[in-house]
Amino acid sequence: MDTMVTLVVIAVIVVLIFDYTNGFHDASNIIATVIASRAMTPIQAVIIVATFEFLGPLLGGTAVANTIGKFVDIGSLQSLDAVAIILCGIVGAITWNLGTWWFGIPSSSSHALVGGLVGAVVVSAGIDHVVWGFAELAQGHFTGVTKVLIALVVSPIIGFWAGFMIHRLMKFLLRAATPAANKHLRRVQFFTSAGLAFSHGANDAQKSMGIITLVLLMGGFITEFEVPFWVILACASAITLGIMSGGWRIVRTVGFGIYKVRPLHAFDAQLTSASVIFAASMVGAPVSTTHVVSSSIMGIGASERPKAVRWGKARDILKTWIITIPGAATVAILSYYVMHLLTGVA
Repeated sequence: MDTMVTLVVIAVIVVLIFDYTNGFHDASNIIATVIASRAMTPIQAVIIVATFEFLGPLLGGTAVANTIGKFVDIGSLQSLDAVAIILCGIVGAITWNLGTWWFGIPSSSSHALVGGLVGAVVVSAGIDHVVWGFAELAQGHFTGVTKVLIALVVSPIIGFWAGFMIHRLMKFLLRAATPAANKHLRRVQFFTSAGLAFSHGANDAQKSMGIITLVLLMGGFITEFEVPFWVILACASAITLGIMSGGWRIVRTVGFGIYKVRPLHAFDAQLTSASVIFAASMVGAPVSTTHVVSSSIMGIGASERPKAVRWGKARDILKTWIITIPGAATVAILSYYVMHLLTGVA
């Protein structure tokens, strides 16, 4: 029992570290357009974003947590092995997050989490212990990995076209505006950036909430999959601390590398991203803030001056999106083999 308690404590701490790196990694995605449009100073942006990032998990429900906590089926394994496998999956996701941050690449923490968990479960317990959801999809139901992947793939497409249409609409509404309108567009970003931070917290922190709840369930500390309040509070705090630390290396890529962002573009991107991410949170669909923000900027640029969009940078981001799941899975598999070799667990 002492070994189980120790392993669960370690797993919870590691998941909170992942939650921190998620905030650290995604801070730039939320703040980039605010900084690029000069709507706020970095300090103002961090204060606004951190405040609403913290409120997101507290008020955003647990629908995403339920989805994330149920796309692997390891309840039939021994408790010690199940917790160890989850731990290896999270290590894979954290390692990928830190690696892509170091090189300034806006990759997806959500993809990393899915890749890490699936890789660890498949190599240790077998492919049958992943809830793929293919059979349910044929019956019109979305569940398991299928639901997660559909959300991750569809959300940037929606982000692109929503950004495209919203920017066209705003350009039409402001067709007679003078340059003085930029001052008002900068001010209103206090609200849109807050909305984006809230939706990010409501979606991304829930991923860690779902994993910690799964760890507690596998360890026998709870009897059913229901997120305890202390888990919500801990994950809200961890992701907020990550946001406050700031992954500034990626700001340049998102805020300047895809399209030249001015106040109207920033407002449109924040409004688009916040709407898409919040809607996904309400239906329990885990999405990537990186994907949605980047694709919304691409859509905005394409609606205005397609030739000015740096499609080469977009291709680089797309390549990273594609390799993130197998990359994080590979790291998780290596983590599993190292743990198995050293401890014999799992």
